[in-house]
Order: sequence, then C-alpha cells, then structure tokens
Amino acid sequence: MKKAFAVALLGAFVIAGCAARGVRVAELKDQPTKYATKSVSVNGVVTSSWGFPFAPFQLYNVDDGSGEITVLSRSGRSAPTKGTRVQVKGKISELAVFGGRSVGLHLQEEDRKIKS
Repeated sequence: MKKAFAVALLGAFVIAGCAARGVRVAELKDQPTKYATKSVSVNGVVTSSWGFPFAPFQLYNVDDGSGEITVLSRSGRSAPTKGTRVQVKGKISELAVFGGRSVGLHLQEEDRKIKS
C-alpha cells in the first residue's frame, strides 16, 4: 500500500512539474530568456485583437495588470474580442535582440481558455 501511494505521489509531482507555470507579463519582459524553453500561462484581459481574412494566424494583446503582451495564435480560432478574460498557455518568442533588449516579444499560443 505504501509503495502504491509513493508511486501515485511521484506521478502527481511529475505532472505538476510539466504543467504551464503562471507568470506575470512584467516578469516575462524582464527575463525572457529564463522562460524561452518553457510553456508559461498568462491570465488577463484582451486589450485589442486583430487578424486578416484567410491569414493562418490571429494576434491579440493580453494585459495582466503588470504589463501587456502580444499573443500569436495559429489555432484557426478567431481571436478573442476586447474585454474578454483569458488564460493563455504558450511559449515565449522574440523577433530579435538588439543591445540586450528584446524586440517583438510575444507568446505563441498553445492553448486558450475563456474565463468568466
């Protein structure tokens, strides 16, 4: 019985370690390389969204109170509208780095949940 409990507990830790970590936008902007290879989760409000007909992607901005980040969605779903509360999971990416500063920092959406 103790062995089964230990295996179940270890499994729970492994699953929890693989889950996306909730991070503030300000922290992502301050230390983007720290999160470059990890999936992260951001909770916030959509401040703007846009897309182009027949384009394979949508863009929207999410503000979590500490800052705002652009989200790139390739899911085929339409971007959420302004004012929608969302939880977005994805990986951090940047277009370039100049003089140690990130340019075009964004979150590549892996999953999105609409919050009520």
